[in-house]
Amino acid sequence: MARILIIDDDHLMCQSLSLVARQEGYDVSSVHTLGEGLEKATTEPFDVVFLDVNMPDGNGLDFLSRLPRLPSSPEVIIITGYGDPNGAEFAIKWGAWDYLEKGASVKEITLSLVRALQYREQKQLGSASNDEAPLKRDGIIGNSIRLKECLELVAQAANSDSSVLISGETGTGKELFARAVHQNSTRSAKNFVVVDCAAIPENLIEGMLFGHEKGAFTNADQAREGLIYQANGGTLFLDEIGEMPLALQKVFLRVLQEHRFRPLGSSRELESNFRLVTATNRNLDEMVKNDQFRSDLLFRISTFAIELPPLRERPEDIKVLARYHTDRICEHYGTPTKEFSPDFLKMLASYSWPGNVRELVNALERTIAATRFESMLFPKHLPINLRIEVTKNTMKHEIPETPPQQTLDHNGSLSFPHLHELRDTMYANAEKQYLQDLMALTNNNIAEACRISDLSPSRLYALLKKQGIHLQR
Repeated sequence: MARILIIDDDHLMCQSLSLVARQEGYDVSSVHTLGEGLEKATTEPFDVVFLDVNMPDGNGLDFLSRLPRLPSSPEVIIITGYGDPNGAEFAIKWGAWDYLEKGASVKEITLSLVRALQYREQKQLGSASNDEAPLKRDGIIGNSIRLKECLELVAQAANSDSSVLISGETGTGKELFARAVHQNSTRSAKNFVVVDCAAIPENLIEGMLFGHEKGAFTNADQAREGLIYQANGGTLFLDEIGEMPLALQKVFLRVLQEHRFRPLGSSRELESNFRLVTATNRNLDEMVKNDQFRSDLLFRISTFAIELPPLRERPEDIKVLARYHTDRICEHYGTPTKEFSPDFLKMLASYSWPGNVRELVNALERTIAATRFESMLFPKHLPINLRIEVTKNTMKHEIPETPPQQTLDHNGSLSFPHLHELRDTMYANAEKQYLQDLMALTNNNIAEACRISDLSPSRLYALLKKQGIHLQR
């Protein structure tokens, strides 16, 4: 019998959801705080959790990332009285099965619950019968939920020849994931050919991809095999695909469809049975809207889409990443391994890492170079710009002082606000002004606003709703 847990402070809603679940023959428990929910889900196995957003002891979206780590790894259905498109995006991104409003019909709620349980049963049966070798993930370090979701997509993509588009910020490890797709596929014994579209001059990229005959152009003193042909039987990885010139995009689209191409200066076509993996840190959908990227090419390259999370969205991986790369760097330089002080790890976890894993590795390399003969790493050893940003972010925002206005009560006596009333008013005004300035500065970009303010997305949404600030879309 499937077990359902309802975490909602609305007792009537708990009764309604319990009735729906029990009519389907499921065992149901309900609690009214996030703390009780975490305790119950930790000590008992559940298949599905209904989770409210606005709870008396916190925000359900902040709580969401903890649930998949529980032993039973339940599916989560967010059900809220305050539906919000940004909140829905955040919930789905963090693994929620569904995002429903409390006004949803019984039929909608039942269908979502039944489908979640069918998916869970199918997933468990697949895991029980899976006798495949473990996924090869050389250099991909971490065990966060977000990273595991990406690795699951790698495993799915590796079992096909479909094109894969890997997107993510600079430094998130897009080439590592591209190599993982190749290494776990049936093409792993063949070439993995890398083409950096941003690093090759526009006038040379066509010749490098397709190859050329002797005399095809000035300085072509001998024939050269193209990179597409070198990838025959293997994988062609086009890094920074967004930088490919529009004129070449049209030509490459035909190559992708036919797997045939003509080297420059040649009268005959060659075949290449390559598998395409691409990567970008740009928004290709926006580029299509601005006529900077072909929509038909985007459709062809994104059969599988893997979006890598920035490091700030998987902070639980920072410690294991730091350990792995510190040991690797120390071994490379012949330096004894380093220990981490608690404050050192705390500072690493407090930094926003705009350059992601690449920036973390660079920071560790600089730190180890500066502490060659020291066995313990402290915050003082980290790059100064990192320490400054973390320290500045710990400073509280100053609340501007507003002198209280002198008034008279209805009896004509001098009236003066109570101190706690003045504090509450000043804080609320300052908080609202801060949020308005923050969203204006970032042009309503939630991700950028969270980076600057060091707020989680769910906390930011809650504050915006509290202050009555509506985002223009």
